[in-house]
Amino acid sequence: MYFVRTAGERDLEKVRALLVESFHATYDGLHGRAKVDELTAQLFSPAALKARLVRKDAEFLVADDGRTIGGMGYAAMSHELTKTVMLHLLYIAPALQRQGIGRDLFAELETCFPDAEIMRLEVEPQNAAAIAFYHAHGFTEVGRNENDGAGQSGIPALILEKPLEGH
Repeated sequence: MYFVRTAGERDLEKVRALLVESFHATYDGLHGRAKVDELTAQLFSPAALKARLVRKDAEFLVADDGRTIGGMGYAAMSHELTKTVMLHLLYIAPALQRQGIGRDLFAELETCFPDAEIMRLEVEPQNAAAIAFYHAHGFTEVGRNENDGAGQSGIPALILEKPLEGH
């Protein structure tokens, strides 16, 4: 049984391992192992994860069963878009997918931003499982970005949005 809680600094190494494993499982076939190694080294360095953990207008959650971190989610208020929270990361260990962990993390993240009216995310257009998950949770496509991520990566992304409850 996994419980959703706020991440702490002691979780970061396990979170990093989960993200690297999940990224390779999801993206190696699309972008190649070398590109995924490059992305995970940049995106999930200990310093990058700690910066997310300490950000004030953000929520960094883990799904924990007391022994392992089975999933993680990270969202933060947008600096560019008014009343919009950006869902940056929602990843579940590949062996634990389709057991409700993502649903539980997402449900908690939805409630963490009372000032937000919209949740927005970017997803790889070929990541059919993620797109199906987000559509099932009320997201609709609102656009496309041909250069997702830092440094104009050349990796495209679909932009999905969902109105948040109570707005």
